[in-house]
Amino acid sequence: MSHYFINDNSLNRDLKYIDYNFKGRAFKFATHDGVFSKNRVDYATDILLNTIPDVTQNGALLDIGCGYGCIGIVLAMHYSLKLTQADVNSAAVELTRYNCKYNGVKSNIIESNCFDGISGKFDIIVLNPPIHAGKAVTYKMYEGAKNRLNPGGVFYIVTLKKHGAESTFGKLNEVFKNRVNVIYKKKGHYVFECSL
Repeated sequence: MSHYFINDNSLNRDLKYIDYNFKGRAFKFATHDGVFSKNRVDYATDILLNTIPDVTQNGALLDIGCGYGCIGIVLAMHYSLKLTQADVNSAAVELTRYNCKYNGVKSNIIESNCFDGISGKFDIIVLNPPIHAGKAVTYKMYEGAKNRLNPGGVFYIVTLKKHGAESTFGKLNEVFKNRVNVIYKKKGHYVFECSL
């Protein structure tokens, strides 16, 4: 079975388009079989986007594990943020480039295994983690996020109870020295806000 966090050239790359509305603004995203949630913006992503509090205009945003780019594009456009997006999957990176251009958003788009290819620091980092990649990968992403935040920066992550939200909370508290707030908890979905 193929996964969205690996490069699999055997998958169908025919584009399909999905619509998404965020606070009255319409977005359209191209997807295909090589990325996560190819038929719609997934429920957890929608929760994350609608739970993040209003943020400072013109800050630096990193969408890590960006997939086809939805989270970063929506937030960057809505809040006028300087956007960087990264994913390990080259097909996802190509789609993100396409979707940024299609939606009129400027982004520094990087193919990177976790934070390996990313430089600089950010005011906001967002993540819908690749749970099926395993805890070693997701925990590396949490640790990398802490090291890439500016002073006063915030890391937002969405996860599900069935995907280990409680152990995620424990790990985030370890990494961020107990500066973790649960800002959403409903029907098995959690959004954590981690700060320096």
